[in-house]
Amino acid sequence: MALTQYYTATTLDGFIADANHSLDWLFTLEQDRGGPLNYASFFAGVGALAMGAHTYEWVLDHEQGKWPYALPCWVFTHRDLPVAHETVELTADDVAVVHERMREAAGERNIWIVGGGGLAGQFAGRGLLDEVIVYIAPVTLGAGAPLLSQHVELRLEELARNGDFACARYAVVR
Repeated sequence: MALTQYYTATTLDGFIADANHSLDWLFTLEQDRGGPLNYASFFAGVGALAMGAHTYEWVLDHEQGKWPYALPCWVFTHRDLPVAHETVELTADDVAVVHERMREAAGERNIWIVGGGGLAGQFAGRGLLDEVIVYIAPVTLGAGAPLLSQHVELRLEELARNGDFACARYAVVR
């Protein structure tokens, strides 16, 4: 059965981006690209993506305007944003409605909630999030965008070290 997964990195104090929506802290750390819970292995199982507006804008900026995903992607926003690729759909619809479309598009593959924490929290709040996979960085920011925006109970399924990161895979407890 396909899963809806939130795969991300967080600081030790629980922020996925700083107060200016920057991820600069993330790229100063070492990781083994083939190590535990690595991105390539994770992404090989993904069939559809969802992200919020800040994440979308960061991807566009970081990739210098080139859209890196050929998979169907829903961007949750209430703002007018450029559509970066034919696979991108901007939406202000409820996550439950869009989740059904995402499941159809993903087929037997997983759905990746790319970010941010508010969007992942909405999916969790509607009972639609199955797993949280997180790289925990030995960095603190003191403020910024939280890993999750609401209370979510998790059960640890896997724990490993990858370079500077502690990596964990959690099942969402329903």
